[in-house]
Amino acid sequence: MPPVFAHGALRLYLLALLEGGPKHGYELIKALEGRFEGAYSPSAGTIYPRLGKLEEEGLVSTEPSGRRTTYCITAAGVAELNRRRVDLAAVERGISASVQRLAVELMLQQFGDGIRADLQGQSPHGPLNAVALDQVRLVLEQARSAISSTLHS
Repeated sequence: MPPVFAHGALRLYLLALLEGGPKHGYELIKALEGRFEGAYSPSAGTIYPRLGKLEEEGLVSTEPSGRRTTYCITAAGVAELNRRRVDLAAVERGISASVQRLAVELMLQQFGDGIRADLQGQSPHGPLNAVALDQVRLVLEQARSAISSTLHS
């Protein structure tokens, strides 16, 4: 699987999430998971080192909050984000494209699983005869042709 974020894009996206208000690391992980509609959830080992680097660069500040740490964007972080709004828009487009690709993959997987289950469910009644197999092939080819036409219209 290719990386979800290009070099530096996660860093930028974390700043954008913090622009909406202070958050704990776990809240940032959940916000990313939600943005990817559950298809991607970064690990703590991905998020916390980047937050630490953002803090070292003065783009994020931290505040202890019980057993958790709250991360806040600094004025320098807002300035960085403002300088890179075009890059942020590209990151957002990339996320949208990834979510769409993942949705299509899931749809295809579910469709294939359903067809497989239907065909395997046929086995108690005996193997498919040649006529039924040809009919299934024809219907699948028609479905593929209809989808292709839809995509190219």
